[in-house]
Parts: sequence; C-alpha cells; structure tokens
Amino acid sequence: MSFKIPVSVLIPAKNEEANLPACLTSLQMADEIFLVDSQSQDNSIAIAESFGAKIVQFKFNGSWPKKKNWSLDNLPFRNEWVLIVDCDERITPELWQEIAQVINNNEYAGYYLNRRVFFLGKWIRHGGKYPDWNLRLFKHKQGRYENLHTEDIPNTGDNEVHEHVVLAGKVGYLKNDMLHEDFRDLYHWLERHNRYSNWEARVYYNLLTNRDEGGTIGANLFGDAVQRKRFLKKLWVHLPFKPLLRFILFYIIQLGFLDGKAGYIYGRLLSQYEYQIGVKLYELRNCGGTLNTEKSPSLPSSLGLGARG
Repeated sequence: MSFKIPVSVLIPAKNEEANLPACLTSLQMADEIFLVDSQSQDNSIAIAESFGAKIVQFKFNGSWPKKKNWSLDNLPFRNEWVLIVDCDERITPELWQEIAQVINNNEYAGYYLNRRVFFLGKWIRHGGKYPDWNLRLFKHKQGRYENLHTEDIPNTGDNEVHEHVVLAGKVGYLKNDMLHEDFRDLYHWLERHNRYSNWEARVYYNLLTNRDEGGTIGANLFGDAVQRKRFLKKLWVHLPFKPLLRFILFYIIQLGFLDGKAGYIYGRLLSQYEYQIGVKLYELRNCGGTLNTEKSPSLPSSLGLGARG
C-alpha cells in the first residue's frame, strides 16, 4: 500500500500468534509498527516480521516502568503521533480515515477510541461494556501511563493493562470504533484475569488505605469518563457482596441479558472475577499488604484456602 498515515503503532505482545495476523492486517495503513515482545515462544516474531513490523525485546525487571511506558520512553518513533493497539484489537478502515484527519488538528494532543468488545463471537453491547473509551492515540512526548503503585504484587504481568494515560494537552473523542476480539479460548481469558485480579486487589487495597495518590488520575464525578470511573471505584471498594452486585449490575441493571447466552456467561465470569479480587484483597489485608505469603504470617484458618505446595 503506497499511502501511509504518519502514525507509529505500538503493539505490546507475548505469545500472540493466534491474534497477530488479523491485528497486523488491520494496521497496514500505519507508517511504522513496533512490536514490543516479551520473549515469545510461539510464532509471534515470524508473523510480525512478515508484516514488516520492527521487533523490540522487553525484559521486565519486576519494577516500574512496565512495557508501554518503557516503550514510550525508549523507542525511536519517527512520527509525532503514536497509536497503542493490543494484539486482540483491530483498526477498521473507517477509523483509519478518521485518524488521518484528526492528527492534523493541533487543538488536541490525544484522542479516546471506543472499543467494541466481542466475546464468544458476539458483540457485548450492553452491561456497561459499550461505550468503552480508551486513550490510545496521542502525541507520544506528551503522554505516559499512570503509576498506581502495584508493582510490588507478583504475577501481574509486565504490561500496563488498566492504567490510564496521563496526557499534557486537550483530549478529543473519535467516532469510529476499534474492534476487540480475542481469538484464543476461554482458558486464556481465565488465565489473564487471574493475573488481573492480583493487580485489582492491590488497587482496592491502595484505595482503602489511602495509598492511591501520587501522579494518578483524580476521581471526579463531574469529570471525564475516566475520572467518573475512578470516582465510582472509590465508592465500589467499600460495598459488601460485590460479586453478586457485579452480576446484577451487568446482567440486569445494565441490560446484559440482551446479549443472550454470551452476555450471561460474560456476567457470570465478571462475578467470579470480582470474587477473586475480594479473596486476594482479604489476603493482602491479613498478610501485611502482600500476596507473597511465603514471606508473610500465616493466613487465618477461616479463609479456608488450605496449604500451598
């Protein structure tokens, strides 16, 4: 393709051979593509190279920064604008056309993209999953992911997942959707969310102990979408029966039932995810603020987790 849009794409990856072909096919309008890899053991590198992507290896040292911020600090982007795309996401031709137009507008330093999430082959349009705004397109010198002080928790991965970008400048919203569909099976969904629940438990713990300040996006009911979400999370962590409430909120109040069997399964998995967060939060609060119980006092027997091998 002769015409390229002056945008540098950043793709964080590890063992993503199932998702990369569709992802990279959707990115061929970009002038430059970086795949930042964490020592993949499948065919990810060969696939990325076949699409002309530049491969950079990232070795996580267990501390801050994680993969995306490290990439923003270190990669030699030749374009002012960077677009961050996960391997299970696709940029449609309509969205590319819009991106080509907005990057010439000097009024904005970044743009939110709306994700259209697919689960078990179905668009999850209800349950609060749409719209799903993510700040993914921005001038790379002006944006970095926030630090929520979760790096001391093991097994959360080497990539920023739920952290948000803090941007120096005005932010706009794009009209066309980005598609999100993981071509891997539910085993990988469960494995991924087991890691995420470690991270979420630390975020809950920090909120409950007032350790969430310092460079993070503030909570504001009357702010933007991210600030409102942060405000509601501050309230959410204090509520009882959160797994049940999560299902009721998703499936009934926010009409997740309209998405059929896929919506029901998704709601049940979100409830299970919330329960995992709660159990790990209990562990944090009873083990001196760590999930590494090998170096902490024994858990109370009432937790009922049994011995660890």
